[in-house]
Amino acid sequence: MKSILLIEDSDIVRENTAEILELAGYDVHTAENGKVGVEKALLTTPDLVVCDIMMPVLDGYGVLHIFNQHPQLAGVPFIFLTARTERADQRRGMELGADDYLTKPFEETELLTAIRSRLSRFRQLQPHYDLHQPGGLPAFLDDATAVGSLHGLTTDRRPHLLARKQVLYAEGDEATRLYFVQSGRVKTVRRTANGKELITGVYGPGEFFGYLPLLQQRPHTDTAVVLDDAALLYIPQEDFELLLHRHPAVGQQFVRLLAGQVEDREQQLLGMAYDSLRRRVASTLLRLHEQGGDEPAGIQFSRDDLAAVVGTTPESLIRTLSEFKADGLIELTPKSIQVLRADKLCQPNW
Repeated sequence: MKSILLIEDSDIVRENTAEILELAGYDVHTAENGKVGVEKALLTTPDLVVCDIMMPVLDGYGVLHIFNQHPQLAGVPFIFLTARTERADQRRGMELGADDYLTKPFEETELLTAIRSRLSRFRQLQPHYDLHQPGGLPAFLDDATAVGSLHGLTTDRRPHLLARKQVLYAEGDEATRLYFVQSGRVKTVRRTANGKELITGVYGPGEFFGYLPLLQQRPHTDTAVVLDDAALLYIPQEDFELLLHRHPAVGQQFVRLLAGQVEDREQQLLGMAYDSLRRRVASTLLRLHEQGGDEPAGIQFSRDDLAAVVGTTPESLIRTLSEFKADGLIELTPKSIQVLRADKLCQPNW
């Protein structure tokens, strides 16, 4: 049974409205002013709030402001119920994050329809989202929008088609958006003092990149280049910040998604520092093999790019690949590498 918190200072309106909601099958809790309403909500989080605006002690705007700021209450569907009909009042309520705005006197069906609509749209975030599946990111963003009232988040999800070798951003550029790879691949690179290129990351379908400068509020420290024709989704900085800060559940889930990628990068750097060359090449091949989803075309990487990912010279890379080919672990063509024995490449005793 869904619970509704009704905050209304008029005894008659409060009692009549509560009776209507109870007859409709809701578990109704009432409060005579905003302060009492917030206290009751903190004791038992409601599934939805119906709240008057003009009240003593704490008005409806103040209640909604507290709800937005409190981790336990942020994102609970919120309907204003008031006799105030001026557009400026409605606009203020919507800007604060109200989900609906009903004016008195109201029809019973109008109230029940509004409540049913808001409850059906209110979805909890799933424990996990498979961003490698075509619908993974849209599902997450749709749920984030519903839970956190982030209405502007999904307005710009048109895929941006980018050609091979196109530069997305360069080192020192201002960070203005988060990137999500829908198809294709993107590499991030840095150059050493002597001009040698080091690939710091390779991002394939289902992966985000460009988020660390946004979190740290600093320019990009690397350059992003499209490896092969790609389709990317752009999430503007403002929407990214809303994701993290407007609703705690959304922010926590998004941070978990990003934290997994940071951990992968840390493991990659540790491997480059301490693993043998054969182990590093094997790990890189496995990572790219999994990223490509076992595509028939195999791993399509230039030898120079692959050497930059591994952190070695092209000559050393080619020698190691030849050894793997002789052992029957991979198949080599001028443009691709086909992994034949992933089970052997992942053995820890290289």
